Amino acid sequence: MAAPYPSPSPAPVPVVSVKPLVLDVPGRGEALRVRISAPMTGSDLPVIVFSHGFGSSSDGYGPLVDFWAAHGFVVIQPTHLDSRTVGLAPNDPRTPRIWRLRVQDVQRVLDRLDLLEAAVPGLGGRVDHSRIAAAGHSFGGQTAGTLLGLRVHDPVTGNADDMSDPRIKAGVLLATAGRGGDDLTPFAAENLPWLKGPDFAHMTTPTLVIAGDRDDLGMSVRGPEWLTDPYHLSPGRKSLLTLFDAEHSLGGIAGYDVRETTDENPERVALIQRISLAYLRHALDIEHTDWTAARKTLSESPTPMGRIDSK
Repeated sequence: MAAPYPSPSPAPVPVVSVKPLVLDVPGRGEALRVRISAPMTGSDLPVIVFSHGFGSSSDGYGPLVDFWAAHGFVVIQPTHLDSRTVGLAPNDPRTPRIWRLRVQDVQRVLDRLDLLEAAVPGLGGRVDHSRIAAAGHSFGGQTAGTLLGLRVHDPVTGNADDMSDPRIKAGVLLATAGRGGDDLTPFAAENLPWLKGPDFAHMTTPTLVIAGDRDDLGMSVRGPEWLTDPYHLSPGRKSLLTLFDAEHSLGGIAGYDVRETTDENPERVALIQRISLAYLRHALDIEHTDWTAARKTLSESPTPMGRIDSK
């Protein structure tokens, strides 16, 4: 068993969660459904916009969302068009632009943050609009990364546009794709064109990258090491949490009882909860003690579940 981990701060409080909040988006073809989870008390609350993995929805990722909200964050979850709850046909003309529409979903959430805040009972006037982070898992990690400065080679236009958003001050990328080109398997190159040419050279926003050392989805010929590229290939202040024996669900972050979890491990999920919370509070300049303590505890554990590298 891992060494005892220090209790996170602030102390947990009750959470209110509201869904669906619906935003009309001309040209999207579907209204944008959003879920917001927030602490029932507190003021100057920072924000996390969380982008789900392929096929999931705003109903997922309770182990992370509930924890972050209980410890002082407003967590906003858009449901992207690739969600199984939307039921987009594979031949839908929007499919080649799914990666870009995902990024625009997050930007629209930020554009209408005042409206969304006012729609949650008791939340109005309690949100700190200057402290916003983007987080995402798998495909959602690429979505969040694009808002942090990652540039994606658009399979439709051939361009790699800058879609970063200066409102976002920090990020957490969980099990996120790495370099394209020859690093991709034939399946990924043929079926996931948005993975062909990511450019991490402009992803300068402070970011925590979380990767499992047994996460091999068959998308890269390099295996699990591929998931560490967002850390190694991007400049600026970055940290990498490598989780030992973790697969793509990282112990079960996608939900409390989900069939895609292949490596169920509550202790690993608890570690991710606390490390990510400490990092975001550090990166958003809220407080720094917990991040220092988290790194020290993990490095000194006689049976560590992972390691943290920083640059």
